[in-house]
Amino acid sequence: MENTESFSLIVKKEIEDIFFDDERKELLKKAFLTGGSIADPKKSYHLEILTDTEKLAKNIISILKEFGIEAKFLEKKYKYVVYIKSSEAIALFLNVIGAHNALFKYEDEKVMHEINNNINRVVNCETANIEKVVETALRQIEIIKKIGIENLPENLQEVARIRVENPEMSLKEIGDMMTPKLGKSGVNHRLKKIEKLAEE
Repeated sequence: MENTESFSLIVKKEIEDIFFDDERKELLKKAFLTGGSIADPKKSYHLEILTDTEKLAKNIISILKEFGIEAKFLEKKYKYVVYIKSSEAIALFLNVIGAHNALFKYEDEKVMHEINNNINRVVNCETANIEKVVETALRQIEIIKKIGIENLPENLQEVARIRVENPEMSLKEIGDMMTPKLGKSGVNHRLKKIEKLAEE
């Protein structure tokens, strides 16, 4: 809540002394000053304007539409909340009401938010891949130990031994340790053959 209030305050301080000849912009400015709030773009994209009547809410939405800004409204505890969820639409709203400094800050924060999201997605994806590799390796080792390396066909014994001794290794690393070296798909093929033997 603190972040929402602080960013809203930046916008309100910037626009409070602006006067528009355009009645539509003046109405949007006053509506935001009296009942508007905007979330910190580092956290989420959300702008809302609280109104007392459905008629005013619909009027605000109509004006926003004239400026190419899509908005919706909902009824909440005898009040009507006009809200915008799109970051592009929020940026356009800030431009329309003359909050240009806040707009630059908003765009900067938005870029940082998106960069952090992308980093988190990459990290989560890599973590999931590592977990998958570890789970597969542990399953393969368990299968090899059940069968016994010495009970495997000769062409599968080397890959089985390297897998058991090096559970953290990738398929490529296992292939590099083999004599002669084997590609990733070749290592995978042999390990699958061991799994198939276990099933049989």
